[in-house]
Amino acid sequence: MQLLLATLCDFAADYQGKLCITGAFDTLCAPEFPVVHPQCSLAVRLLFEPRDVGRHQMRIVLQDESGAEVMPPYPPTVDVAFPPGAVPFVTRNIVLNLQRLRFEKTGVYRFVVSLDEQLLITVPFRVTRFEEMRASSGPAG
Repeated sequence: MQLLLATLCDFAADYQGKLCITGAFDTLCAPEFPVVHPQCSLAVRLLFEPRDVGRHQMRIVLQDESGAEVMPPYPPTVDVAFPPGAVPFVTRNIVLNLQRLRFEKTGVYRFVVSLDEQLLITVPFRVTRFEEMRASSGPAG
């Protein structure tokens, strides 16, 4: 199995095996806290080879800087089968659409993605105040 892509974005969808992604981002700026982000998606694309046939259990968790879970885990099941013939690989798209995510404070948050209890990737993103973002970007040039 190979992880081909994992990103946080404004919108993602799986259309008959095509993964459509709009607006990948890694920072959320807010004027005050707590803040509620209205909608975003986590998009994951996996490639499986014939040796990976079977049922696989994923787990996606959103954690804050201390490792505390910010939302309940998302546990999709991925069934991998191959059509008859010489097909060298198949892909699966996992799209987690998230609405009304609430962040109590600034910090670095992470989506932790695992498959069959093995860590695949962590997708970090910053939650910050507008003032902090302006200060870290330096003078405009």
